Amino acid sequence: MASIRLDDVSVNFVLYQGSGRSLKKTLLHSSTSGALKHDAHHRITVKALNGVSLRLEHGDRLGLIGGNGAGKTTFLRTLAGVYEPTAGRIRVEGRVTPLFDIGLGLDPDATGYDNIRMRAAYFGIDSDEIERKMEDIAAFTELGDYLSLPVRTYSAGMTLRLAFAAATAVDPEILLMDEWIAVSDVQFLEKAQRRAEGFVNRSSIMVVASHMEEVLRRLCNKILWLDHGTIVRMGPVDEVLAAYRATLGDVALKTAPAPAPEPAAAPQP
Repeated sequence: MASIRLDDVSVNFVLYQGSGRSLKKTLLHSSTSGALKHDAHHRITVKALNGVSLRLEHGDRLGLIGGNGAGKTTFLRTLAGVYEPTAGRIRVEGRVTPLFDIGLGLDPDATGYDNIRMRAAYFGIDSDEIERKMEDIAAFTELGDYLSLPVRTYSAGMTLRLAFAAATAVDPEILLMDEWIAVSDVQFLEKAQRRAEGFVNRSSIMVVASHMEEVLRRLCNKILWLDHGTIVRMGPVDEVLAAYRATLGDVALKTAPAPAPEPAAAPQP
């Protein structure tokens, strides 16, 4: 059964090392997120996560909130194994599906079909499974014979359809998303949202970072509030969002409705 456990996890990055004069200039112009520290050796260290401890089990749908530089993206990438903790321990049980950029890794010189196969391999899906799903994926894209042509011949909208269909064909155990899935093709939008709903429902654990309150309320059953890499509060959705608003004001979260599925019932283990 899928689970995530972090024990006092910290992630630090050495942003810069040099002379004191250059150090001041770097501090003034740096846009790196996290808490900046500098020492006598003229090193700037970004403490992107600071002593984070939590546990997630089957059925958890965790929303991440916090301002720019709060550590949300670092947290997601640490769960995905992109970053290694510089302190503490992390244990992730279950296949992780990171959905940070659905178009990342598409080969423009390969056909649509071959890109679907490559994306499946990236997510750890064996060739037999993806071939069983190929007909469904192809039908969903509505690209027809274009799937036999190189992706470089596609329009932006066609490329998005291909990437979205391939990314959401998996059965994720642990689903990580940096902002909710969105598509700009109006005709494709309703169909994409229905597919995304099933995608989320199939996950055992989901973690999503979003600035959209509507998305957080509809997708999540708990919220983690981060600030400069440190946990401020974690708990029920309404409780944490209310505390966040009280501290930062109404501009803290966008309240305009955003496309999102209905609350997902956790799959049976």
